[in-house]
Amino acid sequence: MRRSAPATGRNREPILEVLARVVPHGARVLEIASGTGEHAVFLAPRLHVASWQPTDADPASLASIDAWREDDAPVLPAMELDVHASPWPVAPGAASVIVCINMIHIAPWSACASLMRGAGETLASGGLLYLYGPYRQGGAHTSPSNEAFDASLRARDPSWGVRDLERVLDEAASHGLAPGAEVGVTRMPANNLSVVLLRA
Repeated sequence: MRRSAPATGRNREPILEVLARVVPHGARVLEIASGTGEHAVFLAPRLHVASWQPTDADPASLASIDAWREDDAPVLPAMELDVHASPWPVAPGAASVIVCINMIHIAPWSACASLMRGAGETLASGGLLYLYGPYRQGGAHTSPSNEAFDASLRARDPSWGVRDLERVLDEAASHGLAPGAEVGVTRMPANNLSVVLLRA
């Protein structure tokens, strides 16, 4: 059954603008925490990728992804993947780009750490990890709305919350991932950030 996330309609064009600058034609994309599947079916054909592998740990999300797929599109059947799994059910080098949209803040910190570990193991040198979502910077929220959003997340689950960008980048660095020289951190609408990390 198709599910829909209103935020997808608002952020997909700005995300596409950033990804179009860094994702080469013919890339093999692995998407982590694909959710409804709407980002996959919108972005994959417009980026001219060879393949886009959507994944999620939630059975309802996997069903939604497959309900959105079209047989002639580069989006592959949904695959179950929990970032905490070690190793991930993908071969090293199988993806040249990893995309993760709006996961890090709606998950415990261990999910972010596991994402960085898995990306470091999966991507070859020069591979790219793309992150999108809200972040704190310099130890502070970037807007009152993000501060309120953070409080609502922590009220739902104390292990969730808007993360410090510096801590995320430190975790990434420990797995050989660093901001790209040309496109690193980009401000996005609604007080979100795009973060492009490259595998050393």
